[in-house]
Amino acid sequence: MEFEFSILLLLLLTGLVAGFIDAIAGGGGLIALPVLLACGLNPVEALATNKLQGSFGTFSAARYFVRKKIVDLKQMRLTILCTFIGSVCGTLLIQQLDSSFLAILMPLLLISIAIYFLFSPQISDEDTHARIKATTFGFLIGTSIGFYDGFFGPGTGTFFTLAYVALAGYSIIKATAHTKVLNFTSNIASLIFFAIGGHIVWIAGLIMATGQLIGGRLGAALVINKGSRLIKPLIVSMTLLLSAKLLIEQFS
Repeated sequence: MEFEFSILLLLLLTGLVAGFIDAIAGGGGLIALPVLLACGLNPVEALATNKLQGSFGTFSAARYFVRKKIVDLKQMRLTILCTFIGSVCGTLLIQQLDSSFLAILMPLLLISIAIYFLFSPQISDEDTHARIKATTFGFLIGTSIGFYDGFFGPGTGTFFTLAYVALAGYSIIKATAHTKVLNFTSNIASLIFFAIGGHIVWIAGLIMATGQLIGGRLGAALVINKGSRLIKPLIVSMTLLLSAKLLIEQFS
């Protein structure tokens, strides 16, 4: 596909904004996907290209958190592996099944998560008591949410963040940091199979990826500086917007 300069500039700015928002609260795809569709990509191309550009943003944010020593990749090895395998399985299965039923279920789950983040006193900048072991978390949460991301996708970052806060007892900053690593993992796993299928529009994805690298880095830095004061409202807002978008698409 060929794009005019104005479209390329729009894609660059979209990638920057999506990467910034995604690094803080998730939901970057809510911004990127409509723009890709408006630029003439079909739904499969839009999803595949979104995985490409999103991988750069999550990599940028994850790398920043690792360098700041908020994330220890060695301790995450099992969860990363389970997330990768889950995402691969979900990506393979979605090619055989209809995921439309999830479009009805997901808004309800996302609204519930928004309410949890809005009213839960546990969402803070301090770690709390873990409710499950790290090994159990890796197998259960990494595999299931990774599978969901490969199979459907919307809200993946929010689900990971909620799991880290509610089950692992992580602070909101630590949960967000670890979420970006797993987001990157599931994105890469899904991206590999989209690339094999030839569905990626590379010029659009790479232009957006440039913006994602910048936005992801800026958003990650803001997470550390502002903590739960910024993350909680953004997670609630992006989750409710994503829920509304899914409901409108389902019933329109």
